[in-house]
Amino acid sequence: MEMSKVEWFYPQVRKIVAQALAEDVGSGDITAMSTVPAEATTRGIIHAKETGILAGIDVAALVFELMDRQLRFTAHKKDGEPLRRGDVIAEVTGSARSVLTAERVALNFLQHLSGIATKTARCAEKLTYYPAHIVDTRKTIPGLRVLEKYAVRVGGGRNHRFGLYDAVLIKDNHIRLAGGIAQAVSQARHYAPHTAKIEVEVEDLQQVAQALEANADIIMLDNMPLEMMREAVQIINGAALVEASGGVTEENLVDIAKTGVDFISMGALTHSARALDISLDVEVMKRGSSDGANTDPGGH
Repeated sequence: MEMSKVEWFYPQVRKIVAQALAEDVGSGDITAMSTVPAEATTRGIIHAKETGILAGIDVAALVFELMDRQLRFTAHKKDGEPLRRGDVIAEVTGSARSVLTAERVALNFLQHLSGIATKTARCAEKLTYYPAHIVDTRKTIPGLRVLEKYAVRVGGGRNHRFGLYDAVLIKDNHIRLAGGIAQAVSQARHYAPHTAKIEVEVEDLQQVAQALEANADIIMLDNMPLEMMREAVQIINGAALVEASGGVTEENLVDIAKTGVDFISMGALTHSARALDISLDVEVMKRGSSDGANTDPGGH
């Protein structure tokens, strides 16, 4: 299967999908096995029930592939494409039992990731006429971060650090335990590789000055009022990149962008995105004999 946009983390995605199927299917789908003839075939049509941005089509395809390699999945839409109510996203044909068994897992991924992409796209559109970029955070569902951050990119957003390992972000607790901003930045520069940027979270203008004096690469303005944020940007004056964080919503996004910050991080992109309404309906291709249904819950 071609994983054009997510191929760089394909092995990890495969593991995530396999775990999701194992969680849902367990020893077997007793409903499908007891009600659907073994030889029955179907065409499952995946369609949008509301407008949005598609994300996760390759992941959905992988769900059906791992469920049953004999299933044929045909995508009619690509990740990043807009969806309207009634649009056919994809079709999957083959064993009716296999299609029904994999349905919920495939839809869960599609709905969740498309919801993130849709929310991100709305936010990115609001920033069209401003230099600021919308970025995500580490507030993701454990185990799904790589997919959720992918969905943010599909929606036109940017990724913040992926984990604790790929960037230095000195927050209030680090500052408190290190003895101050200067000490924390100095220790981080001594420990971290020279390729790693150092970001410092600040809460007031005094800390802004301290972060500047310590030569932080990025200064995060945490939960600052707009007027203070605007003044902080003027004080920094290009000496470091500026990120706004905390309390960011779709409603105040433009006001924050107007302060002149470079990045606006928004945890709600991943932790509060509403799932997009996507459904799968089946068409009978071959019904088979009702006698063919396996009523033994232990069967496969």
